Amino acid sequence: MEEHSQHPPIRTYLLVAAVLAVITAVEVSVFYITATARFLAPTLIVLSAAKFALVAMFFMHLRYDSRVFSGLFVGPLMIIIPIVLALMALFGAFVVAGH
Repeated sequence: MEEHSQHPPIRTYLLVAAVLAVITAVEVSVFYITATARFLAPTLIVLSAAKFALVAMFFMHLRYDSRVFSGLFVGPLMIIIPIVLALMALFGAFVVAGH
């Protein structure tokens, strides 16, 4: 089994945390901007997937582990996103209220 050569410096973790905070701020902003109501669900799904990827890669150290572990996390995510979008479309989640 291979040992990790080195972990990233603390600066990298702080940068990732800052990016996560910015993505969260964008998610909250998008929710309150009425012009984006039509694309709210897909936008939030994409932003959430980006946050999931960052947390998994850096805070769970998947970026520095075997690709098998990354596949175990990212694979199901890539399967579930189209399923959720299809179910949302099927049950009318993309319909803008009042239209």
